[in-house]
Amino acid sequence: MKKILVVPLIAALVLTLFAWPASRVGPRELPVGVVGPTAPRIEGVEFRRYASAAQARAAIEDREIYGALTSDKVLVATAASPVAAQALTHGATKPVEDVVAAPREANGLAASVLPLVLAGILTGVLAAKARRRVAALFAGAVLAGTAGALVIDSWLGVVEGDFAANAAALSLTVLAIGSLVAGLYALAGHKGAALGALTMVFVGNPLSGVATGPDMIPGGALGQLLPPGAGGSLLRSTGFFDGAAAGEHIAVLAAYVVIGLALLASRQVMNLLKPVDRRVDPLHARL
Repeated sequence: MKKILVVPLIAALVLTLFAWPASRVGPRELPVGVVGPTAPRIEGVEFRRYASAAQARAAIEDREIYGALTSDKVLVATAASPVAAQALTHGATKPVEDVVAAPREANGLAASVLPLVLAGILTGVLAAKARRRVAALFAGAVLAGTAGALVIDSWLGVVEGDFAANAAALSLTVLAIGSLVAGLYALAGHKGAALGALTMVFVGNPLSGVATGPDMIPGGALGQLLPPGAGGSLLRSTGFFDGAAAGEHIAVLAAYVVIGLALLASRQVMNLLKPVDRRVDPLHARL
């Protein structure tokens, strides 16, 4: 009977993890350009000066800033964050120019994160039980990424850009999650895999900032250090910005791949050493 008391605690924790970021949307050191001698004071906005509107526009296209205020326009990029663009244009008296516009279908981008997470978890668990674990991991990730690109790129039009680049971004995201889950499974069995899966679903997913932009929610910076957030940002880069600012997100995902593969390798080494330990133990007993 006492175990039932855990249910409301778990419910409260899960609700907090999902509802907290969504209920506290607002700029948090949001990088925004300004062209001119003075910059207005807006809470949560970090203004960066540019000599001309052309330079500010180029910075938006390179994903260095979310938008810019010039002498005669407000520059935004709905492809970077529709929420940030709305915040910058709220009450604007100047004309608004969408430098990198997102199609209406891009609203489905946020809904793509959880399926990717689940695909990565499933890939990791199945690969951990396979005879050739690493080969299964890479094959599963590539297949899942390609299938995902066919859905959100070719069919639904959620993202634009090069199909191969989008498929690679999705595949790397699945591989990062799958590698970590497989590595934890090899290290600690079902408990390890569950730990990895729960972290991705209940921490990485709500803190990914894909719907709003990581600089618009609390914990967004942490979310970018987890595969769901890094993968979502990478997909925005390949899908709308020709790969601009993709390097940091690739580095995060690659780090999880390396960690997961290292855990797999360490477990295999431990298994190989077990027979040696059994042969040596009797000798130590005699000594």
